[in-house]
Amino acid sequence: MNAITVPRPAWMTEDLVMLEEQARRFMHGEFVPHLDKWHEDHLYPREVWTKAGQAGLLCASMPEEYGGAGGTFAHEAIINREYSLAGFDTFGAPLHSGIVAPYILRYGTEEQKKRWLPKLATGELVGAIAMSEPGTGSDLQGVRTTAVKKGNGYVLNGAKTFITNGQHANLIIVVAKTDPKERAKGISLMVVETDGAQGFRRGRKLKKLGMDSADTSELFFEDVKLPAESLLGTEEGQGFAQLMQELPQERLIVALHAIAMCERALALTIDYVKQRDAFGKKIIEFQNTQFELADCKTEVTVGHVFIDHCIERHVKGELDTVTASMAKTWATDLLGKVADRCLQLFGGYGYMDEYPISRLYRDARVMRIYAGTNEIMKLVIARSL
Repeated sequence: MNAITVPRPAWMTEDLVMLEEQARRFMHGEFVPHLDKWHEDHLYPREVWTKAGQAGLLCASMPEEYGGAGGTFAHEAIINREYSLAGFDTFGAPLHSGIVAPYILRYGTEEQKKRWLPKLATGELVGAIAMSEPGTGSDLQGVRTTAVKKGNGYVLNGAKTFITNGQHANLIIVVAKTDPKERAKGISLMVVETDGAQGFRRGRKLKKLGMDSADTSELFFEDVKLPAESLLGTEEGQGFAQLMQELPQERLIVALHAIAMCERALALTIDYVKQRDAFGKKIIEFQNTQFELADCKTEVTVGHVFIDHCIERHVKGELDTVTASMAKTWATDLLGKVADRCLQLFGGYGYMDEYPISRLYRDARVMRIYAGTNEIMKLVIARSL
């Protein structure tokens, strides 16, 4: 799938080229043949996680001493790109490996890292982060979930929604107020091991416009008793600062995903228009088709190069929130345009669910919403003017 041609970036070392090839072979052998069925079932099976763990595709950037592969974000980027190029956009591994695990690595105690990271790397534990609540949206300072100290631990109460990996997750980082009187300074991150946790309940697997097989869910915590060790780190009130420090990586993950989806949409469409006949000639032979795809290829190439630049900066520890926000809003806005243009070239077939471009078009829409809406991204960028 080479809809665009760009030179390998400087950060793409030989071991990353090998990882790319390994990940591609594995996904096309183990996952791609089942994507249509999982789409129809509206859920992919739990065993996907253990298979990915066995293949070394989970927590690639975690240190070897904690069960990871000892790589960098570049390793995660390669793997995530292959998920998207393969069409497995609904898999929650980028969040599991690139968001949940790093929170534990950077802010957890040594005991917490040794307890949870190796199991995340094997897929024995599936990670999620529970931020959004009914009625709060992007206002994380206004969360109503509480973790109240009681005895030697905490009691957790609250409801969360739009939670990626919600049906499969058994290790959930919950954004909660340990001091309800405060806003940002009252927030802490609580790590909940759900297996056997009384008072924890999974709600609906939410029906969505797209991402059909993703297990996006409601979660409920009703007097869930947690040990003191469930507080991520050693100090209450650090949760909001921890969340803010991880935003560049989260937004870069979304941007990377969006550009890979653009490339897949373009490749699917080029293949289709070269085969489809209309008025006695191939659709690719019409000037309108050529101009539309020329615009798409140009913009996707520009986006790909920009995202490669952001990955390089992030691996060096130089990616700031403003640049990450630009990457997220540019890539996801572009995805919306490219998916729309490509679907149009499929004609009526593009509107049919059995055609991958139809699914991609629907799946693309949420990218401008999660990890911070693009309107919020623009506010972040505007502050730097």
